[in-house]
Amino acid sequence: MKGVGAFLDTETTGLRGSDEVIEFAIVLFRYDITRRELRVIDRYHGLREPSCAIDPGAEKVHGISVDQVRGKRLKDRMVRRILRKADFLIAHNAAFDRRFVEKLYPETQGFRWYCSMNGIRWNKKGFASKGLQQLMANHGIETERGHRALDDVMGALDLLAQQDEQTGRPYLSELLDVESDAAE
Repeated sequence: MKGVGAFLDTETTGLRGSDEVIEFAIVLFRYDITRRELRVIDRYHGLREPSCAIDPGAEKVHGISVDQVRGKRLKDRMVRRILRKADFLIAHNAAFDRRFVEKLYPETQGFRWYCSMNGIRWNKKGFASKGLQQLMANHGIETERGHRALDDVMGALDLLAQQDEQTGRPYLSELLDVESDAAE
């Protein structure tokens, strides 16, 4: 099984439906499960000034201040170019990211979405947490900054390329199989 997918992540002004994206990253990758290959072929990362305040609790998590996003805009043309090349989208906690991304890019409503947090049975593999930062730590994956969109996407892709010790299959293989079975 092979194809092209896009992994994306957002950082937002808060957790409510009225909150907005302030950081967005998307990485296009080509994969070949049988050859156990996952290769980045394109990526975009940007900051965005919101029309609402950044919740202090959210800022404490991601560290993005109003000064950092002032006057910033996403390069929508670049994002859409990457989206056109993707067969599906992945996010860690896709339910969260999807509701924000679909507001910015309504064309993502037509995509098949996969969730690397809930689409893999992490607890059955012996992991106490399915949180991305903890899973990366469990697998020896280091990033420069946790809870920042591009670092989280790159770390999550490294995680999905890892082999499950029990099955010997890459986690990406399980994610795509599990989600396909659940949708049918």
